[in-house]
Amino acid sequence: MAPAPVRDEDDLAETHEINVTPFIDVMLVLLIIFMVAAPLATVDVKVDLPASAAPPAPRPDRLLSLTVAADKTLRVGDTVVSGEQLAATLDTISGGDKEARLFLYADTSLAYGSLMEVMDRLRAAGYLKVALVGAEETR
Repeated sequence: MAPAPVRDEDDLAETHEINVTPFIDVMLVLLIIFMVAAPLATVDVKVDLPASAAPPAPRPDRLLSLTVAADKTLRVGDTVVSGEQLAATLDTISGGDKEARLFLYADTSLAYGSLMEVMDRLRAAGYLKVALVGAEETR
């Protein structure tokens, strides 16, 4: 028989724990990346929105927005479109999903008739879920 191996007191014992430090580091880096990238995903078209006292609704995952400026120009996201191109552009961006909620931003100085023309074009294109967007009322 062979003698039993001699263990020194200096040997490190094996541990059976998972080291989660690299995982936490990666999650914190991703959190910072998403915090920086989130504001860049919004559309910045200068429009004077009317105020509303209603509480703000939660923001959806995918935003389909249409902006009508004071000079009656139409923008889907950042793309300027004509009235005739509106339906085709919306179909392209939404992937043909007519049930997608469309957020309509309209300038305060826009005439009611002009806004109704845009709403009629949306209805003719099959987009019936239109949400009118307004600025929060400051008190």
